[in-house]
Amino acid sequence: MPKKIRVIIAALFFVLITLLFLDFTGTLHKWFGWLARIQLIPAILAVNAIAVVSLVLLTLIFGRIYCSVICPLGIFQDGISNISARRKKKKSRFWYSPAKSWLRYGVLILFVISMVAGANAIASLLDPYAAYGRIASNFFAPLYYWCNNILAYFAERVDSYTFYSVDVWIKSGITFGITAATLIIIAILAWRNGRTYCNTICPVGTLLGLLSKFSLFRPTINTEKCNSCGLCARNCKASCIDTKAKNIDYSRCVTCFNCTEKCKTGAIKYTIRKKEKKKEPEINLPTTPTTPSNGGVSRRGALSLIAAFAVTNAIKAQEIRVDGGVADIEDKKVPKRKTPVVPPGALGIKHMKIHCTSCQLCVSACPNNILRPSSKLETLMQPEMSFERGYCRPECTKCSQVCPTGAIKSITTADKSAISIGTAVWIKDNCVVNTDEVQCNNCEYHCPTGAITLISKDPGSNNSLKIPVVDNSLCIGCGACEYLCPARPFSAIYVEGNIRHHSI
Repeated sequence: MPKKIRVIIAALFFVLITLLFLDFTGTLHKWFGWLARIQLIPAILAVNAIAVVSLVLLTLIFGRIYCSVICPLGIFQDGISNISARRKKKKSRFWYSPAKSWLRYGVLILFVISMVAGANAIASLLDPYAAYGRIASNFFAPLYYWCNNILAYFAERVDSYTFYSVDVWIKSGITFGITAATLIIIAILAWRNGRTYCNTICPVGTLLGLLSKFSLFRPTINTEKCNSCGLCARNCKASCIDTKAKNIDYSRCVTCFNCTEKCKTGAIKYTIRKKEKKKEPEINLPTTPTTPSNGGVSRRGALSLIAAFAVTNAIKAQEIRVDGGVADIEDKKVPKRKTPVVPPGALGIKHMKIHCTSCQLCVSACPNNILRPSSKLETLMQPEMSFERGYCRPECTKCSQVCPTGAIKSITTADKSAISIGTAVWIKDNCVVNTDEVQCNNCEYHCPTGAITLISKDPGSNNSLKIPVVDNSLCIGCGACEYLCPARPFSAIYVEGNIRHHSI
């Protein structure tokens, strides 16, 4: 029964966390965004004391149940391992292996040093939540979007606009390649031997393993009942049960309850840890009777939740707002910015670099297609803004609402309109006023703060064409001018990021 309850709760957590990366309408984050904020590394970076203390207490009481229930990468590995077992038709396929302590603690030390030194590119590669986020964002999300687009295609044929098409594209080749390599490594390890990644590489697993040595509840082997059949070890996906020594490595045990369920003699029980005493007559303490339970999360409830999300998603689809007509326009090229543009609420490049784990949740949630992973080494895979496919709309604050680490602080629409994240720069050689000698006022017309005005190109002529000038004290760097500039392939006006954001 404990295993069934764990599996149901873990499956629900996994589905909901995955949907956070697939939900391009932003609906689900309002209800279940807390699932991202209770992940250990995001909670630490966000200085979320309540979440961190809760996870520490959870581990000290129940062991590494975080790894089996809350961590999406751990549950993902379980899924791959279960598929492998069915393909190989071997349910009892694991074996005990000694702990590789030098590797585990070496990676943990590297992780801590990289975090302290601000080298988050290294830390983000090792953070299990961020690793799974990139997998969901780069592989699961495109499949989800393609299915959505197919539904939108057929719905449009019957004059229904319940669904709408969304763009599916690779936002960063480097990030996609790193994610693919991560996925392959984790999948191979899980396919071959279950939780190898968790107990040899994952720094979160190693850290929680240190705490789980002192957990109140733990699986315990009754040596008098144990017949050394090895069934528990062959079903232990953490490979931490030594049947010869009748010993369990609690630093690697992920509290999956496989051993307690498979033991035919009842020699392994998940019970309160006892201090070792001198051999005395065995006293069987009364335990809580196991009774059939209809509690927990039912399948009907889970299906109802997913159905409600789908309906809400369809309703939300009606709210999409876009500019312009339907004519195809030549794609723009990305300008070379000296300073990257990071979202409002990020405070600046330094704050983003220190706190971001590159989980890609903000990239997935951005409805305007302006956030994409960085390719620069110092900010590798962290979000940057680019305006070839849209601009940062004044009414949108979704990236600040979904960020679990505090890298992007929560802001209101009023706050956003007063935060300058960059400054528009006009390139006269690209402007159609100079290249084609035609009047254009797109940048002035679409500027939400009135930072761009047009002045006469030739002040001495009454019929002179007009060119834009930018008031830096009013520009907030939203990118509307850059996106809507008709010049191709490079815009005649682009946004240069501010190192530190400031109010206007």
